[in-house]
Amino acid sequence: MQVSSVNNVKIYNLSHGKSLPEWLSDRKKRVLQKKDIDIQRRIELIQDFEMPTVCTSIRVSRDGQYILAAGTYKPRVRCYDTYQLSLKFERCLDSDVVTFDILSDDYSKLVFLHIDRYVEFHSQHGHYYKTRIPKFGRDFSYHSPSCDLYFVGASSEVFRLNLEQGRFLNSLQTDAVEMNVCDINPVHQLFAAGTLEGRVDCWDPRVRTRVAVLDCALSSITDNTEVEGLPSVSALKFNESLGLAVGTSTGQVLVYDLRSSRPLLVKDHYYGLPIKSLHFHNSLDLVISADSKIIKMWNKDNGKVFSSIEPQANINDVCLYPASGMLFTANEDPKMNTFYIPALGPAPRWCSFLDNLTEELEENPESTIYDDYKFVTRKDLENLGLAHLIGSPLLRAYMHGFFMDIRLYHKVKTMVNPFAYEEYRKDKIRQKIEESRAQRVQLKKLPKVNKELALKLMEEDTELTNKKKKKKTNVAGNLLMDERFKVMFENPDYQVDERSEEFRLLNPIISTVAERRRKSLQEEELEEQAEEEQEPEGRGSSEDDSSDEDDKGWVQEVREQRRLLRMEERERSFIQRQERRQQDRNTRLQSSDPHTQQSHGAQQPRFYQIKSGEEFRSFSDVSRKQKTHKASLEERLQRLEKSDTLSLNDTAVGSKQLTFTLKKTEKQRFQQQAERDHHEERRRIRRSAGHLHSNRGRGGGGRGRGGGRGRGGGRGRGRRPF
Repeated sequence: MQVSSVNNVKIYNLSHGKSLPEWLSDRKKRVLQKKDIDIQRRIELIQDFEMPTVCTSIRVSRDGQYILAAGTYKPRVRCYDTYQLSLKFERCLDSDVVTFDILSDDYSKLVFLHIDRYVEFHSQHGHYYKTRIPKFGRDFSYHSPSCDLYFVGASSEVFRLNLEQGRFLNSLQTDAVEMNVCDINPVHQLFAAGTLEGRVDCWDPRVRTRVAVLDCALSSITDNTEVEGLPSVSALKFNESLGLAVGTSTGQVLVYDLRSSRPLLVKDHYYGLPIKSLHFHNSLDLVISADSKIIKMWNKDNGKVFSSIEPQANINDVCLYPASGMLFTANEDPKMNTFYIPALGPAPRWCSFLDNLTEELEENPESTIYDDYKFVTRKDLENLGLAHLIGSPLLRAYMHGFFMDIRLYHKVKTMVNPFAYEEYRKDKIRQKIEESRAQRVQLKKLPKVNKELALKLMEEDTELTNKKKKKKTNVAGNLLMDERFKVMFENPDYQVDERSEEFRLLNPIISTVAERRRKSLQEEELEEQAEEEQEPEGRGSSEDDSSDEDDKGWVQEVREQRRLLRMEERERSFIQRQERRQQDRNTRLQSSDPHTQQSHGAQQPRFYQIKSGEEFRSFSDVSRKQKTHKASLEERLQRLEKSDTLSLNDTAVGSKQLTFTLKKTEKQRFQQQAERDHHEERRRIRRSAGHLHSNRGRGGGGRGRGGGRGRGGGRGRGRRPF
């Protein structure tokens, strides 16, 4: 057990303690529990309260008797009976569980939402039914009055599955792209879904219409928060009838009153991690919010921090045992943590002994998994002379080495090297001496970069020391040892280029002084310490004379260096002019030589003159235009019919004229062909009217002949002539 105090609130980690290695036998574990005080004081509240690898979600039944946890690997669900403080049953599943819920008061009705879109129902005896939803789900809620399951996920629809009828109902259509979480108010059954765009859509299940929308993305941005992207809703929890807490993906928690669209309070975790769990503790007016790193408890009215819990592993889910001060966490770790906070409430009835036990417990230091064992490699065993123990019960093979008892290790190490303490003491003394030597000026050791500069600084330091000028003694020495100038003697980029023009003008007599400095340094190295302390009289005057002579020759040396630089510049310019002349001469020779022109004819550019009134065009266009002019009119028309509908022609003024005709569609061609067929058919069946004669013009003659020979003639007697 571990006891910590945050903001004067004691937090007991009941899962903390020394874990015994799994490869120990039961007999050795019992022996350790009898002898080891730390193991005796360890509290194992619920036996085997862990998962093989990771626990993803954890729930407590409504009656408080059962604790169910889902985890991996392999995917499974475990049920713990709090009355027996042990594991009741374990069921393995086909795929990982996204989330699950308990529909009954005990464990007899369970619903699991899997990662592969399957929804699995379990009864008391085990697996009962399995179905699949259209889209990948992320969360679901159970509406008990209508027996509907509301599923939200990677879709804009809210899928409804009625458990009484056993079929899917009409989905709820939303404006969101995706939805992450959902919850149902336990008082008036208002359904709320958190979207990817940072909104909360509220629906009334009685009429299946959206009644309100909360824009949490804009409300979460305050003066003290730094948001890089659009916050999405990652957690949602109702409190009684009018309270609502919304967690965002950027680490903010917004507390709402459903009668207002503005949040009453915005609490920031300052970690930038998505909020994974939200709970209300109404007896103390607290909100318990958790991200993957920390669990924070704070007042819902003013945001004042009550306490916080920071486990060693990342948090996946948090479960608050009702009407108590106990918390369960699902972590990225095999062990599921159990925290007991007496300030939140009393211990549950099934572990009421914690109230008496926690009053006497004190904070214990954190212990590792194998405190009583030492990990050694095969080479370490050979150095200790214990290679013959490999394969015996005293060594337990693990990975690339072995575990051995820590007491045996210390005993053997003391026997092998009894003078270990003396060697340790000598090493410490040697390190102290080297640290003190490092502060001295080392004249004989020169750096790799700027050796001349370092030699100059060393010589100046020696001269100042000999002259006993204490005020300036440390200037040169500190320059070599100063960390700010350390790079100047290590990085080759800082190497002084003595051949550059700037250096030669600023240091005209560097060569003579450097040569004299090297000779004097070599002489000082060969002299003994006693001879260096005895200085001959009159040495100072000779140095002054030499310095005066150097000052007199300084001006002449500068002039000489300037003259040399001007001569070098003239030589470089002369050489450049000669090279340019030679290049021009070679170019003229190549242009005048016909053989050279033939050999390089393919590489020489060809120039063409553009006449006035024309525009530059490629040679292929010119040849094509000439062929077109030479062709006959019939060939031109046939070429136009076969060519594309787009043509490019030149105008008289030199510009381009673009002409194109629209191609007829299949429908238009069919209509034209139908019209032509119709006209042809009409032409064939048309009867000519040429054989018909008009009554006028030839009617009198006909009648006369008919009257003389026919009926008119026979009956002419009856007609009265004019």
